[in-house]
Amino acid sequence: MTRSIRTAYSFGTFALTAVLWQCGAGKAVAAATPAVAAAQVDKTLLQEMQGETSADDSSAPSKAARHAPGKTAAHAAGAYPTEPADTTAASSGSKPASPAQPAGMADDETYLRRATMDLIGRPPTPKEITEFALDPSADKRARVVERLLQRPEFGENWGRYWRDVIDFRRADDRALLGAQAIESYLTEQFNKNTPWDQTARSFITATGDVRENGATGIIFAQNGETADITSEVARIFMGIQIQCAQCHDHPTDRWKRNQFHELAAFFTRVGLQPSKIATPQRTFIVFGSDRQRVFKNNNQPHPEAEHYMPDLKNPTSKGTKMLPVFFLTGQKLPEGTPDEQRRSTIAKWITGPQDPWFAKAFVNRVWAELVGEGFYEPVDDIGPDRECNAPETLDYLAKQFADHNYDVKWVFRAITATAAYQRDSRSRHLPGQTPYLANCPQRLRADELFDALTSALGVDGQQGLGRVAMADAPKKAGPYARTPRTQFDFVFGYDPSIRRDEVVGSIPQALVLMNSPQLARGITGTGGTGLAKLLDSTKDDNAVVEELYLRALAREPKPDEVKTCLAHVKKTGNRSEAFEDVLWALINSTEFMHRK
Repeated sequence: MTRSIRTAYSFGTFALTAVLWQCGAGKAVAAATPAVAAAQVDKTLLQEMQGETSADDSSAPSKAARHAPGKTAAHAAGAYPTEPADTTAASSGSKPASPAQPAGMADDETYLRRATMDLIGRPPTPKEITEFALDPSADKRARVVERLLQRPEFGENWGRYWRDVIDFRRADDRALLGAQAIESYLTEQFNKNTPWDQTARSFITATGDVRENGATGIIFAQNGETADITSEVARIFMGIQIQCAQCHDHPTDRWKRNQFHELAAFFTRVGLQPSKIATPQRTFIVFGSDRQRVFKNNNQPHPEAEHYMPDLKNPTSKGTKMLPVFFLTGQKLPEGTPDEQRRSTIAKWITGPQDPWFAKAFVNRVWAELVGEGFYEPVDDIGPDRECNAPETLDYLAKQFADHNYDVKWVFRAITATAAYQRDSRSRHLPGQTPYLANCPQRLRADELFDALTSALGVDGQQGLGRVAMADAPKKAGPYARTPRTQFDFVFGYDPSIRRDEVVGSIPQALVLMNSPQLARGITGTGGTGLAKLLDSTKDDNAVVEELYLRALAREPKPDEVKTCLAHVKKTGNRSEAFEDVLWALINSTEFMHRK
């Protein structure tokens, strides 16, 4: 597929792009195994990156030229070599690869922590690290990925990720009343490996109690408001920010104001109201209504039979009646179509083969989480008018995802098998430099950090560290806001849709890790803590240092680190207090807060 087809601005050409993507651009593309797909991804990515230009090249071509076929100045200068880089030096600790060269392959300890954190949201145990290190088989990385994908924590980890995708853009804090239901629902779907198109359709068409049906999460998070539901469905499932066209034509994309309101017409009959059934906890009901008008109840949004685009020049008028039309394809429904048919139809169109952005949005998100940098960034702002770092690679992965019937676990198997995923980590490349030469370090999400802490300290993962005192915990969130994990999430959570280099620490976060009473109790070397038990059972200080590094950083300490720790123990004169200091330093380290 040529660059001109991907970036042309006429609707007819955009429709042709979707048809070509659906048909494989005229080429027979067989559904590939994860290993075959990974090899093709690395090959295609290599070819695309050969068109990139190094940062110090004064003859840098335009963005369009950088993605054009053929070799550019960067390729001639060796910015992305045609042969894989020699990984021996990087793995053995000798001279590292140049920043202009692909990084070497990550060692086993780094890879295992990375894969375990990425897939199940917690670090590997010392036992798992030892077993992986002693495994001589050539396919042990693929096999450990497969084991991780079968663990129940896989669904929990990615259910929490998508819960945050939905709830961080909530219209009101009471949306958190349904957060646990979202998490539970998505945990089940990911562990069952429900096809992503089915999961998406369930969210778009959902009705029922928000505490019982997690699929109501998007509608509830947007307070049942038609315009906000419309925006979030497009953002989450297609990665398209069409909400910018709500009041005027999109300033940077092709989307027109009428196209936003035509999409909104699919959701105009959706409503939200407090449950009329007496329950121990307050709850709300998402419903669809085909009555002409349901008047407001306790200021809740009410369904309308048809959607009207407001008249900006005459706000008091009813506006222009809009028919339900899918902005990507022009497919439409007639006036008077019932709610169930409206939402099931748009759900089918969004997740169908005529919409290439549905598969691309999911693949782009997962790639960004695993490799550290998306093909598009931010991950929820993609589309035909946005610049893609590696369009052919994304096209291939998205097409394979669709050909595998939106098999979620297939995507994880394929990406984790790529060299792009398995390389050593480096800081993000600077503007103008070649991307994907290394895996980028990722700051742990709040749930991952919570589990990493409980693992390092050897405390109960359910009760964790106890509740972290917060004066600003959302009062509308109910009992959900009072669990140890949720309290921790309020301090350390961040919107997973933003670029990772935009995530920064805060003073409250530093204070929790440095001197909170909860953490101080977990670190103490006396009583029944994990550290106290380790000190009682292990008299060899060298072994204690090694065990603490394995628990906290999932790697063995370097010789100079062992030397420093033992010197501190000797200088302190109190074994318990000295190792409390060591453990405190480890969990406050940058390495602990990130996965490499």
